[in-house]
Amino acid sequence: MLHFHMNSLNNYSFILFCSATIATALISSALCFAAEIKKSKKNDLRFNGKLCHLPQSPVFGLGIAALISLTLSQIIGSFFICRKLRSSHNKSAVKRLSYSCILMVFSWVSFAVAAMLIGGATSMSRSQPFGEGWLDGDCYLVKDGVYVGSALFGLAALGSTLGSAAIEMTRRQAEEDTKVHAQDDECVEI
Repeated sequence: MLHFHMNSLNNYSFILFCSATIATALISSALCFAAEIKKSKKNDLRFNGKLCHLPQSPVFGLGIAALISLTLSQIIGSFFICRKLRSSHNKSAVKRLSYSCILMVFSWVSFAVAAMLIGGATSMSRSQPFGEGWLDGDCYLVKDGVYVGSALFGLAALGSTLGSAAIEMTRRQAEEDTKVHAQDDECVEI
């Protein structure tokens, strides 16, 4: 009975983890796609002789929200997986653990690339006043596909996190099943 209760708690926590991680990652991706559509265009740029001006774009808020959602997704996923990690002396569990860690490293690398793309593009969406611009007094526009690329990197981070979590849940389930069978064998011997 205790085994069933613990197993159902693990399943509920896994479902809750997946739901929260997927929801925040999809929100981030949707915001990135919206930012791609609404980003500043060439005709938004104003020239005053030699100096340029670009008004603040509504993309700034979308980019900040996308970055927050992406970060929440990564933190929720990493917290869940780190909580599930535990050392094991079983050779197959160690192999699965290494696969899980490789996926988590890939997830963090994908997250870092996505966060840098979103952060850089979002900072370019702020107001660029005459003579100040974004960098060295020049005005810059976000290239086409930057927000879409960041959404794809965010989804790659999500996939890696979910893959790592699936490996960990499979490993934990196998260990629990082994313990239950060992306990059942002990009960039969008595």
